[in-house]
Amino acid sequence: MIQRQVYMPFMLLLFALASLLARPASANGLPDFTDLVDQSAPAVVNISTLRELPKRRSQQPFDMPGQGQIPDIFKHFFERQFPGLLDQNGHQPNTPQSLGSGFLVSEDGYILTNHHVIAEADEIIVRLNDRREMAAQLIGSDERSDLALLKIEADNLPYLTLADSDDLRVGEWVLAIGSPFGFDYSVTAGIVSAKGRSLQSDTYVPFIQTDVAINPGNSGGPLFNLAGEVVGINSQIYTRSGGFMGLSFAIPSNTAANIFAQLRDSGEVNRGWLGVHIQEVSKDLAESFGLDKAVGALVAEVVADSPAFEAGLQAGDIIIEVNGKDVITSGQVVHHVGAIPPGQQALFTVVRDGESQLIEVTIGSLADAEEKAKQLAQSQDVYVERLGLRVLPLDEDLATEWRLSNGVIISEVDKETAAELDLRAGDVITSMANRRVVDPQQFADLAAALPTGRSIAVRIVRDGRSMFLAFRLHQ
Repeated sequence: MIQRQVYMPFMLLLFALASLLARPASANGLPDFTDLVDQSAPAVVNISTLRELPKRRSQQPFDMPGQGQIPDIFKHFFERQFPGLLDQNGHQPNTPQSLGSGFLVSEDGYILTNHHVIAEADEIIVRLNDRREMAAQLIGSDERSDLALLKIEADNLPYLTLADSDDLRVGEWVLAIGSPFGFDYSVTAGIVSAKGRSLQSDTYVPFIQTDVAINPGNSGGPLFNLAGEVVGINSQIYTRSGGFMGLSFAIPSNTAANIFAQLRDSGEVNRGWLGVHIQEVSKDLAESFGLDKAVGALVAEVVADSPAFEAGLQAGDIIIEVNGKDVITSGQVVHHVGAIPPGQQALFTVVRDGESQLIEVTIGSLADAEEKAKQLAQSQDVYVERLGLRVLPLDEDLATEWRLSNGVIISEVDKETAAELDLRAGDVITSMANRRVVDPQQFADLAAALPTGRSIAVRIVRDGRSMFLAFRLHQ
């Protein structure tokens, strides 16, 4: 009995010691990123651009170009500008205009980064991990995906491998390397919070959401998995403060690989086009269409003579799969179709009249569709000689962005009457002489009937803001 009492405390002591020894291993069971950073950091680059800047209207140290057009909660990482002395024309000389990141994807100098990092740059400077600086050539840039491909003249460079981002799992550890606020080769880590996110500003990218600390300067930098492969390119954050708030978004590597190949081979990107207007499936709509749950994308309209029209898709169809990939939200249809090369066959699973069926569609070209739409719009333009204006039909995307239901777009201003009014190309005229403006021809008819010598009110929308102007016609 005495031996048992001595033996048990001794065993408990051994167990406690084993637990103490095991506890650090459990606490330190977090991944060790040191080897990953050592191996991958040499292929990450710092990017700055040179651009002749107009004189600043304010002394704000972080003046972000185009800030007014970007929703506050989704800000691209327009990087820090460095103020310089003004020349005699009131412009800044070429000085570093932005600071971002990128990474090498080939040993002969191809570099992937964000479109917004190099947008409107006159010159692009790349600094390597070994502190060499080189001028980079812009091979191509795609604003829709916010990706750009650069090239520097060098050989035997370290480079990174793009992983299959479809294999990435929510909860998986990821790591970012970049230059936040100019602090080169900063490393931050976190986990994948979600996949396939659709953001308001980018409809063609199924973003990876993470909680990795990302700030201005990380733009264009790589997001790694634990194998040291690139699974994403850091691009956007959700913020109300301008800095990191726990939500970061990266472009999946599969999207980047597709864009990279197209930019390298042709300098431009051509996406697949289906030719439908779609909407989310609500709970009530799901019930009315015979679905058990609110999933899929409801076809609200089929564009005439589009691939969808030719294949027999109909308004009221609910797309639930594209090439075997589930469609949970309407945005996923755009993601899937945009990634399919034009001319390729795609298989759509749709629910029609409560029954599931397969429809094969030959995917069209988004670029061709946009060119046709542009030509159609140009063929519908009207020159209003009495006002010295050329106007076009209201663009659907602009109408959505500015929440307009009617109006015409000014495409050209060439006479004194319009100049005196300060009318500009890009303005949208929504009413004139207290009459609603519907289309170019109706606007031209209104102008022809205007009286002379009387004040005429015209309502315009400029940069999303409405205002009234007044003028008199003398003839």
